[in-house]
Amino acid sequence: MSENFVVTATAPVNIATIKYWGKKDEKLIIPVNDSISATLSSDYMCAKTTIAISPNFEKDQIWLNGIEESIENPRLLNCIRNIKNKAKIGTDKLKWKIHICSENNFPTAAGLASSSAGYACLVYALSHIYNVKENISDIARQGSGSACRSIYGGFVQWYTGIKNDGSDSIALQLAPASHWPEMRVIILVVNDKQKKTSSTIGMQRTVETSKLLHYRVKYCVQGHIDKMIQAIKNKNFDLFAEITMRDSNQFHAVCLDTYPPAIYMNDTSHAIASFVHEYNAAANSYKVAYTFDAGPNACLFTLEKNVPALLYTITKVFPTSGSVKDYITGIPINIENKSINAPEINISMQSDLLKYVIYTKVGEGPTLLPDTESLLNREGLPLRLA
Repeated sequence: MSENFVVTATAPVNIATIKYWGKKDEKLIIPVNDSISATLSSDYMCAKTTIAISPNFEKDQIWLNGIEESIENPRLLNCIRNIKNKAKIGTDKLKWKIHICSENNFPTAAGLASSSAGYACLVYALSHIYNVKENISDIARQGSGSACRSIYGGFVQWYTGIKNDGSDSIALQLAPASHWPEMRVIILVVNDKQKKTSSTIGMQRTVETSKLLHYRVKYCVQGHIDKMIQAIKNKNFDLFAEITMRDSNQFHAVCLDTYPPAIYMNDTSHAIASFVHEYNAAANSYKVAYTFDAGPNACLFTLEKNVPALLYTITKVFPTSGSVKDYITGIPINIENKSINAPEINISMQSDLLKYVIYTKVGEGPTLLPDTESLLNREGLPLRLA
């Protein structure tokens, strides 16, 4: 198996601050509205994918998190076919069979944007296998809508576009991670199990039944987009925080307006939202903002200077029965410093409502890894199986 035709890459998760929910074209995955997201650092949350093509492979195969899956997934096949259509390699190599091995270092299908990282990583690696140089966000979009945003680092806008073929429904970077280096992200993992209602089914049901969705798209989203772009451009955290939380609340209101309702937040999620508002009120300023994707887990945005006090308070309000060292993963931080000056919050929840906490930051887009990081052996088979 020639090393020239093996590629290993990582791609990050992205968290939407202005949500996309609902498609105007299910097959092409064209959204009903624009969205904006922040790409998270791949150091702590990412998908890793190795792709190999070889004339020696007998059939196309894919392994996800150590388990072989069917290659006949329409979205997966769409991505492969569309990349091949733009390929700049010999036609004989386009006929070689393909092996794909992918792993996430965080829970899959739990509302933590695993599909965005997975399909961004797949399409990015495919583009290097088949020597595709142009914008590939429209291809990633056809795997998983939000995957198009993970093609870029920093802050990213996904444009719904106006063309029926979806060719202008692409993502573009608004600002790199280096533009706002103080931005930090804290993810509170409430439940790391697969969610009951998938995003795909939830969106379809919402488009069909929610009048509130259509009101949101027509009258609200563009205003949120404009204010979010302004907040990012000017590094205005107060505006960023308010619009992020308002848009998250509206998104989940739309999910509840769906019939039957698509319920993603749970009691702990609502307790986290209440905690954030009380924390900001006690501090008399915006110190933190929450957003919830299609799941119960909270993504908190804050600035680096606010992290010690915020994490300290989280461990008091949402205590763990285990060690704090194991409770908080990601960027190393010491929150046992007695000089931490945290706002007084009169909330105390029972232990272990949160499974764990991930402390991370806004980061860059997909990257290639050296051959030593391959998930496949020389025969094109996984090094690790579940």
